[in-house]
Amino acid sequence: MTNSGWQAALGVVCAGVLASSIPAAAQSGQPGGGGGGVGAPFKAPVISDTASLGGPRQPIFFRHDVHAGQDRIPCLYCHYTVAVSSEPGIPALQTCIGCHQIIGGSAPSHQVEIQKVRKAWSDRQPPQWIRIHALPGFVRFPHQRHIKVLGTNACAMCHGQVDTMAQVSQVSTLRMGWCVSCHAERKVTQDCTVCHY
Repeated sequence: MTNSGWQAALGVVCAGVLASSIPAAAQSGQPGGGGGGVGAPFKAPVISDTASLGGPRQPIFFRHDVHAGQDRIPCLYCHYTVAVSSEPGIPALQTCIGCHQIIGGSAPSHQVEIQKVRKAWSDRQPPQWIRIHALPGFVRFPHQRHIKVLGTNACAMCHGQVDTMAQVSQVSTLRMGWCVSCHAERKVTQDCTVCHY
């Protein structure tokens, strides 16, 4: 088999594996995978100047608006521990390379960033991501409890419309009053020991 034939065959196999692991709603382009709502396909804009974008500049310019918005990949595909752990976790580099060993990007700017992913993988050196949403050490926010109660599409309640953000920034204060207001609105416990233990 030629190199191009092998790559094409690998692409078909990996596309099938990826498609079978992504929920049907995301595969069909229905809500639940991001992208701006019912029947509103989202096309991520081309960005040539990143200086005006909110949030910290990451070691790899990871486009949530491309992945979660345009491609409608559900949050839980990459942040798979969020439903079972207190921490949502940064996706393992293995998750990224699972797609990007095949997908090279359509725009030159995307190709440059994907090369960074591939280099990190070959060097066995995960990127040093800059944390965006951080709580003080005396506060516990069990993600799995919130996902269980609010559902897997509730990420935007705290993180904003990440599926339309080219570069993620913090949109909610994450201060105690903001959290207490949410608990009061939903008529759930406001006992101090729920978050401070």
